[in-house]
Amino acid sequence: MIGKVERCTNERTEHEVNDVFIIGVGMTRFGKQLDKSLKELCAEATALALSDAGCVADDVEALFFGNCVQGHMEGQHMIRGEVVARAMGFSGVPVINVENACATAATALHMAASYVQSGAADIVLALGAEKMFSIDKVQMFSAFDGAWDVHEVDASRTRLLAMGQGVSIPEGTTTAQPYSVFMDVYAGMARAHMEKYGSTQAQIAAVSAKNHIHSVHNELAQYRSPYTVESVLAAPPIVFPFTLPMCSPISDGAAASIVCNAAGLRKLSGSRERALRILASEIRTGSDRDAGDYDHHVTKLAAVQAYEAAGVGPKDIDVAEVHDATAVGEIIEIEALGLVQAGEGGVAAERGETALGGRIPVNPSGGLECKGHPIGATGLGQIYELALQLRGEAGARQVPNVRIAIAENGGGVIGIEEAVVAVTILGR
Repeated sequence: MIGKVERCTNERTEHEVNDVFIIGVGMTRFGKQLDKSLKELCAEATALALSDAGCVADDVEALFFGNCVQGHMEGQHMIRGEVVARAMGFSGVPVINVENACATAATALHMAASYVQSGAADIVLALGAEKMFSIDKVQMFSAFDGAWDVHEVDASRTRLLAMGQGVSIPEGTTTAQPYSVFMDVYAGMARAHMEKYGSTQAQIAAVSAKNHIHSVHNELAQYRSPYTVESVLAAPPIVFPFTLPMCSPISDGAAASIVCNAAGLRKLSGSRERALRILASEIRTGSDRDAGDYDHHVTKLAAVQAYEAAGVGPKDIDVAEVHDATAVGEIIEIEALGLVQAGEGGVAAERGETALGGRIPVNPSGGLECKGHPIGATGLGQIYELALQLRGEAGARQVPNVRIAIAENGGGVIGIEEAVVAVTILGR
């Protein structure tokens, strides 16, 4: 998972420290929440996670706080976690601030797991939160501008647009309204996939329609209206091949997990039967690969590491939450995770294989497109959903007999792929 511990402290055995659990999870509703502050969102998610774990704030020995844009949005460029922690009643404990673009929350979880596995603490809090929505649209959309190399913006844009050469772009398929620069990034990735594998806009729409149907059953999702493939295709364009329902929205929200080792688990009053094992937590950065070389996609390489650490393979996965900042993201990521064959992600969506009731349900929460995407909280939002699925507590969107679940959370762009990817495997 994160490497074996050679030496343990405080009379804990190696086995006790190496076992890492998620014992509590909490999440706010994702969406436009102008009436709530970042501190209030953090307090809500944390209180839910503490209650779920059967512990109180005094039990928490360290806090890993994920956030990306509060410096940009509010001027809080430093000590963001310390400010939030003090407001929630945490004092005296280590607070580690985490930023890794859209992979921030998964990175906070990874660091929390490593911390308790090392024996530095027995019980810690991983928390991710973001306040992104603003009536100032220029400020809001420019929050994403730092998620690629700011010294090579023109070169990066040219490189990404070139990925889609060979795919004709119909007239009238780019909006005149402001939108995040990352929609252009994902459009380049989408057109490259279309050129290599023959995937279609209708297949991308099938992913979006499936996720919107899933989100109807998620009371914490930002969007809960069902769509058909036809209504997705008929929606207002953003940039080809994307229409509005294929793209994740701007969101506010927070999500949290209580992470512990076996010694910490014994201290808590919550049900041990509800504890989930972190079977693998891998983080990998991208490389300067060729755009068509999907065999060396950063997610695929991270997944290989995660499967090896967990002692499982793609066929053992019962449910997945993947990073679909646009619908094509789901197609690319499930192929990289080995859940479907290369080039078959869109076909699988059309066949219903990735829907609830299908062979391998993906994004039962509705995914980022529908659940929302407060970037510093997104990865822990995925963990929240998978915890419900593993515990059999997901209600109308429950996947039956879930034993092993996988989350993929990507962040930023360098070259032609994500700057960083986190892959987490959870089990009962």
